[in-house]
Amino acid sequence: METDFQTVDEARLKILALLQPITGTRTVAIREALDQVLATDLLSPINVPAHDNSAMDGYAFSGHCIQAAGITNLKMVGTAYAGKAFNGNCGKGECVRIMTGAVMPENCDTVLIQENATVSGDTISFPPGAVKAGDNRRLAGEDLTIGKPALPAGKVLRPADLGLIASLGIAEIAVRRKLRVAFFSTGDELRSLGQPLDEGCVYDSNRYTLWGMLTRLRFVELLDMGVVHDSPEALEQAMLQAMEQADVIVTSGGVSVGEADYTKHVMEKLGSVNFWKIAMRPGRPMAFGQVHNKNTGDSAYLFGLPGNPVAVMVTFYAFVRDALFKLAHANTLPIPIVTAKLAQNVRKRPGRTEYQRARLDMTQGTPIAHLTGAQGSGILRSMSESDCLLVLAHDQGDLKAGDSVLALPFEGLI
Repeated sequence: METDFQTVDEARLKILALLQPITGTRTVAIREALDQVLATDLLSPINVPAHDNSAMDGYAFSGHCIQAAGITNLKMVGTAYAGKAFNGNCGKGECVRIMTGAVMPENCDTVLIQENATVSGDTISFPPGAVKAGDNRRLAGEDLTIGKPALPAGKVLRPADLGLIASLGIAEIAVRRKLRVAFFSTGDELRSLGQPLDEGCVYDSNRYTLWGMLTRLRFVELLDMGVVHDSPEALEQAMLQAMEQADVIVTSGGVSVGEADYTKHVMEKLGSVNFWKIAMRPGRPMAFGQVHNKNTGDSAYLFGLPGNPVAVMVTFYAFVRDALFKLAHANTLPIPIVTAKLAQNVRKRPGRTEYQRARLDMTQGTPIAHLTGAQGSGILRSMSESDCLLVLAHDQGDLKAGDSVLALPFEGLI
């Protein structure tokens, strides 16, 4: 068991180093592949585009026809449409009217955009400098070359990727099987929605927050195990059940270092689990490791997050999110970083990474960060009212209004 404080970066690197990605793939139609993880490199079976084609509406001809000095005059001998090529001959001093995407006629390598042409009957003319040889032509294979990787293994497939796959004529694609994640909250003081709220009890909010954050990772399959009460039997049974069905278990509550609780005892009994104090605020206590069922051989990675609602969110994005990407064989999508200026003074103690809730004012050119009230780790309202987390570095001290600070916007993240 480790008792010394870990920095955020140290803990993150230790976690990532211990993870072994899942195995297993499945084949899905491309409409079902959004946000799934590509299993293997996708090689292009064709050239895209398949032929040299025009990038503009205009006139196609050989670049050798361009006059270095004086007006160039060319005779139109036909028209090329997208999907209907011009199959005639375009010789010296001739051109073909061409539409965007149309196959370049034989002997043509240049397109003059229609706005730069003067048309008189079946003749076009243009002055020097209006076009250079090779202009406005898309080359065959310019986007994708046959046999070359179109998308790399591990890519989390986005809408543009689905379009690219479809452009190759591919209807089905191999993706990684979904990463299975079980999650539950612990604590005798917790009540599920719909239950009466006894004196000293609170409604379980962490499970819904975790569900929301995990659902944003669509390569994850979820198992919500509800609220597990603080008894050794209940906790052990919940973990054994989770191991049967999941690759990862995420819990909230009961991981404070030195705390005499059953969660910590059961975690240690079932596996190799580190209980860390992280030099961060909020979210200091955290557990990570693997738990095992010696009788069945089942096992799962375990993330034991703090019980305070804001700390759950912060530790999830600091440690769990990137770990799930690695376990799913996915290339991590970086969390966006914005540089903002503080609207007010902020107190900060050196020696820990702090995450402060704020709203960004984007109307001033440089984003201005305004804190959203009290920053206690149990105050979920300030998280709901914010649109970013300010990241105050480990060695940083107090900051003044106008100082620059890094911000993690929530848009697209939570």
